[in-house]
Amino acid sequence: MKKFKTYTHLLLKYNKVHRLSGSKNEQDVEKNIEDSLYPINFIDFQKIKKVVDIGTGAGFPGMILAIALPEVHFTLVEPLMKRTAFLHLVKSTYGLQNVDIITGRIEDVEAFEADLITSRAVAKTEFLIGLADNFIGKKTEILFYKGENVYDEINDDMDYEIIKREKRNYLWIKGIK
Repeated sequence: MKKFKTYTHLLLKYNKVHRLSGSKNEQDVEKNIEDSLYPINFIDFQKIKKVVDIGTGAGFPGMILAIALPEVHFTLVEPLMKRTAFLHLVKSTYGLQNVDIITGRIEDVEAFEADLITSRAVAKTEFLIGLADNFIGKKTEILFYKGENVYDEINDDMDYEIIKREKRNYLWIKGIK
């Protein structure tokens, strides 16, 4: 967590004025960081080169994963300017070369094939997959950070696994039929 002290400090400082996330204290931010990083335990990031994070917000999970995985390129998509301004601050503070930040909606971003698409608490699974359709190739995996309703959002067209950790369900879609 030492690596994320600067991020935590920046988020708490700017969150007071700009309301970037629901995190109110250091413990809240650390829980969100741990939540963002947990998939490193089950996804082989050595085979992943390009990640798209939809609705990055204050950087969960996209910016946190980008800090932890400098060899992977992340495209962070967030429609709110105040949040992307914060993400640019984090990027420059950490000197990250592996991050592109786009202010806008995912459906307006120029498409490319991603190895992994992530999103946390943005929308229902089917809707998110529809938004991300232009980024999905034959080998693209999808990782959605979901809550308890995840079982209502899966269908037979998905090759998926659900990894449960506390109140979080990580929906890892390995392919769509």
